[in-house]
Amino acid sequence: AMSEQWDVGRALALSGLFRLLQGAGRACAAPFLTLYLRHLGLPAPLVGVVAGAKHLAAALWAPLCSRCPKGRRKRRLLVASSLLGSAGASLLLTLIPPADGDAGYKYCNASQQLGDRGAAAAATVPGAGTSSHVSAVTNAKATREPEMPAPYRPPIRGLEKETSGLGSAAIDLAGNAEESLYPTESNELSLFKTTLPTAGGSYESGNLPDHRKDAQGVSFEAVQNIFQDREHQIFVMVLGAVVLWELLATSLEWTVDENLYEYLDFVDATDRYGKLWIWSYLGASVGACSIAVFVDQLNCFLSSTITRLAVHFYGYALLITLSLLVSVFFPIHVPKRTDHVNKTAKALALLWSDGRAILYAITVFLTGAAGSAVQNFLFWQMQDRGSSELYMGLSVAVGLLAEILLYFFKGKLLRTFSSVKIVAVSLSLLAVQLLCYSFLWTAWSVLLVQILSAFSSGALWWVVNMTVDDIATPGMERSLHAVLQSLCYGGGASLGSFAGGFVVKHFGLAVLYRAWCVCLVLWLFLILILQSKLPRQKKINYSRLLAADSSDMSDSDEENERDWLVKAMKDESFN
Repeated sequence: AMSEQWDVGRALALSGLFRLLQGAGRACAAPFLTLYLRHLGLPAPLVGVVAGAKHLAAALWAPLCSRCPKGRRKRRLLVASSLLGSAGASLLLTLIPPADGDAGYKYCNASQQLGDRGAAAAATVPGAGTSSHVSAVTNAKATREPEMPAPYRPPIRGLEKETSGLGSAAIDLAGNAEESLYPTESNELSLFKTTLPTAGGSYESGNLPDHRKDAQGVSFEAVQNIFQDREHQIFVMVLGAVVLWELLATSLEWTVDENLYEYLDFVDATDRYGKLWIWSYLGASVGACSIAVFVDQLNCFLSSTITRLAVHFYGYALLITLSLLVSVFFPIHVPKRTDHVNKTAKALALLWSDGRAILYAITVFLTGAAGSAVQNFLFWQMQDRGSSELYMGLSVAVGLLAEILLYFFKGKLLRTFSSVKIVAVSLSLLAVQLLCYSFLWTAWSVLLVQILSAFSSGALWWVVNMTVDDIATPGMERSLHAVLQSLCYGGGASLGSFAGGFVVKHFGLAVLYRAWCVCLVLWLFLILILQSKLPRQKKINYSRLLAADSSDMSDSDEENERDWLVKAMKDESFN
């Protein structure tokens, strides 16, 4: 029974399968979230706020999740409730009706709409097929118009005009797919529109006798107008569902991850923990492509108010439910003693004590902010270029698979190039990616640009993790990694999302990409200058070297460090 209980191979196999399902489930929904919000009719600024709140919630909640409850039964209950809760929260998004009944059709099957632009333009020339083509466009649009109560039903754009204007309305229909990426006066965000006094001192709601009551009335009416607006009602519902979903998903991932690491630490097998992320990446690659192929085969609407993009969340819920069956067989180890030290504060102090660690912390913050522009709006841009969902899923898979392939050359690259050179190349390639996206010509070209993610994301984190491992005291490695992840996603990505939506609204997506490209290049020159001013010193993590068994030291860089230590000890003994 004891050998079965502490079967490391079985635990790693179950963990790999769990991560495979989790990665596939996440990739079914998370990359397509902002695209789904676009189909709900939310503008870029509100989509940016939702994405930023999602990243921020995960970063703030993660340190609390790391404190797993005592007792095997409580831990299993927490995992099961988090699994079911995250699946339910994702399904809540599919129940939210669109803010704009026309948005779902406007953005669905963008490639066909863009392909019909020439035919729609030709329809304005007198000919036999003119009226039949226009009727086809308007009838298709009408059949896909969601049925909603009369007070909330939005006007059907282009159909309110006279019959003589139907030809131009058909052209506008195809062109509407691009309007959210280019600033226009008609699309100004109404979030901050309030009832303000006119030049004569009167208010829209009438003249109020008391000055204080006037001010209170204006404030109340402003809030009331915000929450009575349908777009803002949808935004509040989406924000609540997404934050709840992220909190439950983060709680699940951290609980399972912490439990596995404690188990491997108890049986002295933590060295085998480091490669489990590959299973998550493989699952994400398969999940993103599979769900994209399936969604491409569906009609634009599953029902009168549910677009086909809801299938992404159905797929997530299904895969999460399957992972619940796997979690039942997880071995659980509860450590007898618990450390009540605030490791987050200690990790921040360690980062602050090292100059290179500070530079790399700022680097991951900036890369997280720049990467949020790609994560939030790249699929919008691809859709406007006529992309099918298959290209979107492939773009996710190409980036992840490129990181996996480059990982097998990690040891050789770290021996050949210095950390500064790898960071410089990573920042340069990320800047090149953003510049290429700003000039995106076709949807398939994204696949070529995504290959650069192997260096701009994967290799960068090798150097960052290696640097913080050198300054880590015993037991602080994971806390340092968690703090850096929070800086990247909770700090950089959330701030980048909040600001990115407004930049897209008022200046366009290309400007956002180029602005981050310039910021990264400037930081690259600055980090090279500052790095040269720092003192050169070799730090060896003795606790890691002494704790690792000689048979487990497979990475060549760790072998070099061990050989260096042994040689130094022999020389000292000889002297």
